[in-house]
Amino acid sequence: MASEDDLEADPAPEGAGGLLSVEIAADQAGERLDKALARRLPELSRARLQALIAERRVSFQGRPVTGGSGKAQAGTYAVDVPPPEPAEPQPEAIPLTVLYEDADLIVLDKPPGMAMHPAPGSEAGTLVNALLHHCGDSLSGIGGVARPGIVHRIDKETSGVVVAAKTDAAHQGLSALFAAHDIERVYVAFTRGAPYPTRGTIEGAIARSTSDRKKMAMVKTGGRHAVTHYKTERAFGPQEKPLAARVACRLETGRTHQIRVHLASKGTPCLGDPVYGSGSPAPAVRAAIAEAGLARQALHAAVLGFRHPVTGEVLRFESPLPPDMAKLEDLLSAL
Repeated sequence: MASEDDLEADPAPEGAGGLLSVEIAADQAGERLDKALARRLPELSRARLQALIAERRVSFQGRPVTGGSGKAQAGTYAVDVPPPEPAEPQPEAIPLTVLYEDADLIVLDKPPGMAMHPAPGSEAGTLVNALLHHCGDSLSGIGGVARPGIVHRIDKETSGVVVAAKTDAAHQGLSALFAAHDIERVYVAFTRGAPYPTRGTIEGAIARSTSDRKKMAMVKTGGRHAVTHYKTERAFGPQEKPLAARVACRLETGRTHQIRVHLASKGTPCLGDPVYGSGSPAPAVRAAIAEAGLARQALHAAVLGFRHPVTGEVLRFESPLPPDMAKLEDLLSAL
């Protein structure tokens, strides 16, 4: 399995499986049922709940409900969410940029647009599909595991260095390193404006947003502890009010969408971020994004360093900016 210290990954698919209980208070009765349930179960979409109702997996007082358009009644509803079916990825001959490989592990430079592992609606073209072809039966975890050898994840549209295990020993060792945060990870982001102060630490727990299940958010209570150390390497535009900046983010922890959420919390989201990039960049920056062909968040995993879990050798890998971000930096430099 992947470490729980998953970094910059897409939030888990809705409904991990299990019996959920939803209490509808008397003063909340009368609302359309599927809408009422979706409001109280943010991890499940309304469409997903409608499907569960159609499958007779939603019951009230022991009896399956017959439709989601009826009015919710006061009392307890039970929602039986079946576990997701494990993906069975197939090997695919997808070109890979290999930075390092031995009998135990492989380090790759992942391009933007490639998902780490299969998911509903995206079962092919992933890093796992490519690894299955490249590594064959030597890849750790083959035999029913949806993400064989994957010990950490980065978002589909984030580029950069990732490591995967090829043996059980390496898999366990890498998982332990990530769980202990004993990994060097540096990301490069281009942001709207420049964070103030120019360097510092962003610390704040992160959890799934209660208003949008596809987003993560900083929360005051609950969530998972998250720490990002950042440094503005270069600001673009007027010195007194930069239009954009190149920011290096060194991770102390690695939570889902951590960098994107933390930078957005300072009012300086990643350029091109379709989820957390609220507000529009300056016209000159928008023009630079368009000319560079940047169609994703400007975020790149530039450095990954760790001690080899089997040999003990200290390894460190660097990845240059991919073409879209390199072009963007050139254009921003002219502002």
